[in-house]
Amino acid sequence: MSSAPATPPPPSPPALARGTLDGVPAPALFVVSGLTLYLGAAVAVGLFESLGAPTVSWWRIVLAAVVLLAWRRPWRRRWRRRDLAWAALFGVVLAAMNIVFYVGIDHLPLGVAVAIEFCGPVAVAAVTGRGWRERGAIVVAAAGVVLLAGITLESDDLARADVVVGLAAIFAAAACWAGYIVLGKRVAGAGSGVGSGIDGLAVGMLAGALAFAPFFGASVTTVVPDVRLLAFLLAVAVCSSVVPYVLDQVVLRRVGTAAFSVLLALLPATAVVVGAVVLAQVPSWPELVGLALVSGAIAMTATAR
Repeated sequence: MSSAPATPPPPSPPALARGTLDGVPAPALFVVSGLTLYLGAAVAVGLFESLGAPTVSWWRIVLAAVVLLAWRRPWRRRWRRRDLAWAALFGVVLAAMNIVFYVGIDHLPLGVAVAIEFCGPVAVAAVTGRGWRERGAIVVAAAGVVLLAGITLESDDLARADVVVGLAAIFAAAACWAGYIVLGKRVAGAGSGVGSGIDGLAVGMLAGALAFAPFFGASVTTVVPDVRLLAFLLAVAVCSSVVPYVLDQVVLRRVGTAAFSVLLALLPATAVVVGAVVLAQVPSWPELVGLALVSGAIAMTATAR
């Protein structure tokens, strides 16, 4: 008596092919992420006058959600309620992080904002680090970021109302950044396959866009009829949200939250290198020391792993 042929297992959710990015060193992925992030930021700055910084940030999330949903089609995989809830919370925190950071840099020098926001990754690495190397590396990386950012805030500035608003926004962004790392690690590890974390990112982006729609949704009547403005916002979304956050999910699946926090120091370091190579902006001695500290911190975490 012949047996019926075995039923093939159901297809796994769409995922990045193993070997496509898994063989690329995590620091290299962060360099690519930084390059696209700053390219998107350069386009976004030109849109602040038309829409305002927070609105531009929200449209980043909206259009990134559209791109990711069209690419990943996350509804094709089975979701547990718990995974959906974590992905949604992750997306809301991600959206809040972007919006309050844009508010912060609208009131503070960029270098000050970058250095203060890095308190978020520092806190995560300090709490989750498993040994002295990872915890020591985040201190070294933080010192490097401060030198790279070039803090310029004077003591007299602290009394100004706009600086107070900027500081409050940046500290809120730092807290959200810490939440982004912790929740992002959970989303990256949910399900099986590399693509499961990116599916969670798509769902999260949608949740973040919907959560802040009551505050910024009125801009739809301004943006949608303007094809040129919409195209620029789409470029910002792809460069500053889709590519960096997808690469974050790939890296978070491979490393712990402490090591990921140290690797984030590569973002401002990348900006200095790009400025030197592309724009012939020779880095100052503090920036060179900052680059050395960031490189040393990454080497420390590599030794720890």
